[in-house]
Formats: sequence, C-alpha cells, structure tokens
Amino acid sequence: MTAHPLDRLTADEIRHNRSILVQAGLVGPDTRFPLVQLREPPKSEVLAFTGEAPPDRQVFSVLLDTGTGACMETVVSLTQDKLVSRRDLDPAAEGQPPIMIEEYALVDDIVKADPGWRSAMARRGITDLDLTCPCPLSAGSFDLPGERGRRLVRVLTFVKHRPEDHPWAHPVDGLVAYVDLIERRVIELLDHRLAPVPAEEGNFDDESVVGPPLATLRPIEITQPEGPSHTVEGNVIEWANWRLRLGFDVREGLVLHQLTFRDGERERPVLYRASIAEMVVPYADPSPVRFWQNYFDAGEYCLGKMANSLVLGCDCLGEITYFDAVMADDHGEPHTIPNAVCVHEEDQGVLWKHSDLFTGSAETRRSRRLVLSCFATVGNYDYGFYWYLYLDGSVQFECKSTGVLFTSAYEDGRYASEVAPGLGAPYHQHLFCARLDMTVDGVTNAVDEVEIAPVEAGTGNPYGNAFTATAMRLRTEAEGARLAAPGSGRSWHVSNPAVVNRLGRPVAYALLPQGRPVLLAAETSSIARRAAFATKHLWVTRYDGAERYPAGDYVNQSPGQDGLPAWVARDRDIDGADLVLWHTFGLTHVPRLEDWPIMPADSCGFTLKPVGFFDRNPALDLPRPGGHHCAAPR
Repeated sequence: MTAHPLDRLTADEIRHNRSILVQAGLVGPDTRFPLVQLREPPKSEVLAFTGEAPPDRQVFSVLLDTGTGACMETVVSLTQDKLVSRRDLDPAAEGQPPIMIEEYALVDDIVKADPGWRSAMARRGITDLDLTCPCPLSAGSFDLPGERGRRLVRVLTFVKHRPEDHPWAHPVDGLVAYVDLIERRVIELLDHRLAPVPAEEGNFDDESVVGPPLATLRPIEITQPEGPSHTVEGNVIEWANWRLRLGFDVREGLVLHQLTFRDGERERPVLYRASIAEMVVPYADPSPVRFWQNYFDAGEYCLGKMANSLVLGCDCLGEITYFDAVMADDHGEPHTIPNAVCVHEEDQGVLWKHSDLFTGSAETRRSRRLVLSCFATVGNYDYGFYWYLYLDGSVQFECKSTGVLFTSAYEDGRYASEVAPGLGAPYHQHLFCARLDMTVDGVTNAVDEVEIAPVEAGTGNPYGNAFTATAMRLRTEAEGARLAAPGSGRSWHVSNPAVVNRLGRPVAYALLPQGRPVLLAAETSSIARRAAFATKHLWVTRYDGAERYPAGDYVNQSPGQDGLPAWVARDRDIDGADLVLWHTFGLTHVPRLEDWPIMPADSCGFTLKPVGFFDRNPALDLPRPGGHHCAAPR
C-alpha cells in the first residue's frame, strides 16, 4: 500500500534518516538529535494526493554537537536517499534546540560535583547527597551577563528523607545553580538565603500516610459486546460519521489530521490539522532565585518525548484501541513508547430528548463521544490531552492537569500558597495554544466575531426585553488578534463564503472559548516577549506551512518576538482565505490545600460547534436506545 504523505514516521524511516546523515559526514561521536520530525508536505500537495504516486518522504532534524554547542538543521529525502538541505543555526540569535533527556542525568553529575553547591548543602545540614534531587529547568532569556549563546539550564534542588520519599515536599530554597551544558560546569551559584527545608512528607502513594482505600465504591464495568464502533486502517480512524488521520509529533504529541464529517453522500472537511502547538507555565514568584521560572513544555521539553504508556483500567476504560508512538531518541535511533495514544468511546448522557404535550411523542437519544487521548509527564506535572468527537458534529478539546505542585519554602504569601507547614506553592499559569488549521467545507474561510448585545428600551423595544447578536468580520491578521469577552458571550465563527446551507447562509463552525485569564506577567517582562501568543485568546493567520509554532521554532533561550508577533506584523488579508486559528486557553493556579500532596485534575479547553454547517440536527438518525427502560410510555 502506498504510504500517505502524513503517515507517522516508522522505526525504519528514523534509522534511514540517521544513516543518510552519517553518510553525509554530519554525525560524529558528540552529535545528538534534539528533534527528528516528519517534514509534512504543503497542504495543497496533501489535498491533491490520490494514492497513485508515492510521496517524497522527507525528515527534518536538528543536530547538536555536545562538544562545541554547534547546531544545524537538516532535511533528508528518504525517497531519494539523500540529504536535501542543511543550515547552521545561531543559538545566540535564534534560541537553542530543546532540552534532551540525557541532559537531565548530566546535570545531576555536574551539580553534585560542584564544590560551591556541595558547601551550600553542608551549610544547610544536608550531607547525604545521594538523597538530593537537583532539578534542571529551562533557563529562559533575561540578557544576564555572560549567558548569551550558551546552552544553559537553571537548577533548583529538592531532598528526600529516604529513597522512596517524594522530594517535592522538601525544597532546598534560596539556592540556584546556573549550569552550562556544553562546558559541563556550574557557571554561577546564587546562594540567596538559608531557608528552612520543610520537613513534613507528602507521599501520596504511602498507605500509612493516606489511610486505607475507600471501601464503599463498587466496580464499574464498561463493555461493548459487539466490539468498538470505530474502525482503524493504518493511521485512519472512522467512527460514526467522523473520519480522521492520527498523527503523533515529538514536539506537539497527539495530532489530528484531515478531520471530516460524512453528511449524507458528502465527506465534508472541518479541520486539516489540529494540535497543541505550545504551552507555557509562567510562575509569579519574583525572588532572586525564582524570577526566571517559566517553562515552554512543547518547545523546550518536547511533549511527545514525555508521553506515558497508558494502562487499561487506569488511564482508559472500555474497549480500547492503542497506538504506539515511535520517535527518535537523543542519538537519532528509534524509540517506541507503547500504548502512547488511547482511542475509545464514552457514553455522554442525553443528546436530545422531548416529551410532547400535543402528540404524546416521547423520544430520547443518548450521546456518545469518541475520545483520543494521551498523557505527558513534564517534571512534576502530568497533562492529559483529550480530543472529543461528538455525534452532533461538535469537536472539543480538554486538558486535564494533575501531578505534584512545584514547591518552595513558604515565605511571602503575596505570590504563593502555604499547602503544608512551611511548604509553599507559587502561583502560576498553564497556558496552552491550539493550532487549528481550518478547512470548513474547503480552504476558503473567513472569521466573524459574534457577540450578544442588549437592546436599549425604546422604539422597537418598548418593554426592554430585546437582545440581539452582532457580527464583525475580521479582515486582516492585525484585526485577528482578539481577547475573549465572557460577559457578551463572544465567539468566533469560521465560515466558508463559497458554500451555503439550505437557507442561503455560509456554512460555519464556531470556536467557543472559556475566556479565562491570558498571560498575567507585565508587558515589559521577558516572558511576555517570548510568549506573546499567550497575551491574546485568538490569533488568525493566513496559512503558511512553515508557521507551525506560536512562540517560534527555537523557544529554548529564545530572546522572543518570533512566531505569531512576526507573522501578524505582515498583516495579511484573512477575509476569504486559507486560515489558521491559534487559540490560547488555560488555567491560572492559586494552589489550594486540597492540591497537596497530589493535585486532583483541573481542566481547561474549548469547543468547536457547527453553526449552520448542517441543514438540520445531524444526529436525527441515531437509533432508539435499547432496553425496556427506554421505551416510550403507552
């Protein structure tokens, strides 16, 4: 079978990519591969693909020389078995490649060998260094002397009472080490204060601490005796009227391609590509040892690399289809994460129902949704990424944030909560950016901002009960940078002016935002410059296949202003064009006592809902629920 242009890279293709680069003389003993990705062809080529001629399979790689710090981009053609292009990077101007997994162990060795750090531990009465946990964290970009162009991490330390004790309960605060990963040494040690190390343990997996399991819960069994309703052929999944192609990227994690809905005899496109293209976690503590804490979990750490292997009965329930994730490790060799993606159905209660007064009709239809999910652990936090497809044509995304709070010694209640005696949890945000490459019945789309507005009492509204909907067309990229307005129900309708419904109006999908706070850091801050995407709930850009990441291609230590600010400055026309929506959403976390020692999942997300896309309710064809309990009364 001919490979599809968007098929995920296989282990053999990853090996082939490496072998071509070896033959080109670009791989030495110190060469590492922070990024290896499928180089997706332009949208026009993919949409024109008929399956007759094999596509030119290309792989994009970033190579890092860990001896010198030199970086380069390469593009390899697997089809032609050759190197297509290479480009040297300038990390000082562009930013660094993502942090690699092997660098975590390297940092542990570097920090524990540093005399200054060892002395700082001794001053705090910490002598068993095997129980210390230096935590390497992305450095950001603050124009600090001597840092420009260096590959850096900043290191905060935690300590355990014994090997099985969770270290997050015992932060060694007031101390931070700045580590050069290429020179393999601590270049600066800031010992700001001798803060007490909180003593109380937070071992949520110790029954002697948490008590015996709740005994009153009875088992819930989810079965589908006839098997699941979805079918899988390669990377293509079909369920009910939905069809999509599953993708998985080392940087973004789970990706949905070519999402369509079958409406009668028509296969109608809705989304060409959907992913969480970036997320940033900025912290509010302005202290000298923590002011720099802000993490781009996709661009700096690679969400795909952090994916969990999902477990039946724990992460997913029911009739499950699992997909492995195959990606390159730090040496450019294939690495497989088994069961990285879970696909299953869930009952969603009543979809529609009516008991009619005049006819005696009583009809109910139950809703289901197809769930496509993965989980990634980035340090202390665990993120569940869930895409939901509904029978009524709606699409929803939800992120469930759980895991363990990043802690400090509690000192200043203005910027942190006390969650255990002497233990602080700094205020922070989790801000995500969804990249939604829209194809609402085709690639010619437009965006209207729709709001509900009250009508003043007077002529035409004598009793003052009227309110109305208003719509404003967003015509350029500058106009497409918008904030949500929950008070007016603001939403954004993506329509196709060239396709109308049976009432003669353009078909559309609405993006319904939750409208929570965007980035709260000052406009003059480094993080506001580097995460400019997070200052607006919506950006609309004209499609360009090279514009993939809202904070730029190289986020790690980037000085900022790449990505959306640079693209939007071109102010291209977006009225009746091939469009990409960038939606910022997330959580602002003021930690609670109930969030410790492990945090109950908190969720955020958005919904895409058809608005005049269909000529009537698309879920009228659902069968009546089975069983005597759902029969209409006689």
